[in-house]
Amino acid sequence: MCENCTPNLPHPLAPSRRSLMLFAASAVGMLVGDRIADAKEAKAPPKPDNVLSPDASLKRLMEGNARYVQGVSRRHDFKHEREALMGGQNPYAAVLSCADSRIAPEYAFDSGRGDLFVCRVAGNFANDDTVASMEYTVAILNTPLILVLGHDNCGAVDATIKSLKDGKKPPGHIPSLVAAIAPAVKASAQQSGNALDNAIKQNVVDNVNKLKSATPILSAAVEQNKLKVVGGLYRLSTGRVELLN
Repeated sequence: MCENCTPNLPHPLAPSRRSLMLFAASAVGMLVGDRIADAKEAKAPPKPDNVLSPDASLKRLMEGNARYVQGVSRRHDFKHEREALMGGQNPYAAVLSCADSRIAPEYAFDSGRGDLFVCRVAGNFANDDTVASMEYTVAILNTPLILVLGHDNCGAVDATIKSLKDGKKPPGHIPSLVAAIAPAVKASAQQSGNALDNAIKQNVVDNVNKLKSATPILSAAVEQNKLKVVGGLYRLSTGRVELLN
């Protein structure tokens, strides 16, 4: 048979169309699997112990406060916590606290880095910026608990009482604090007992209710039992936090 008459047979080493398709499908499958695995790894919380229910979060918060009161706070490994938190955060609780220098939530609840999402303002009230911050930690970081933390002998509440009583406007931007705290002072004015203590407690209660009812994010999370919002008072003499009903 001449060279030109040689039959056109497939090369024994040439892959068939079916084998190419199977190879391609396998490669795609491996690639997709790797990407899914990477996505799961990327979404893994940096502090797995912080993934808690609202009730468990409150229990952990108060256990930390008990250690703080007793003077047996834990030694936290901040070096490795920094490394773990480089890629994200998942705090187990958020705290709206007074800016008073004597109140430090991270110490008061014996917490490490990445455990608490803290907003601080004199008078511990929820304005638009604070509500937005709490919406962020609940909706994006999945934080299950918000604590509004007041404290005894609060200077911001005391200044508001005096300003309303005397009818004198404070200097600078302080009137914005007075305006925010004034509703609690007025609401508690007819209560028996110490006027300052009553106003401090009423201010916490009012801001708990404000955060609970803040639409659309916080109120929905509360209704779905994904979020608990509570109030508490920090006692300067002991460091103990007393929860309010």
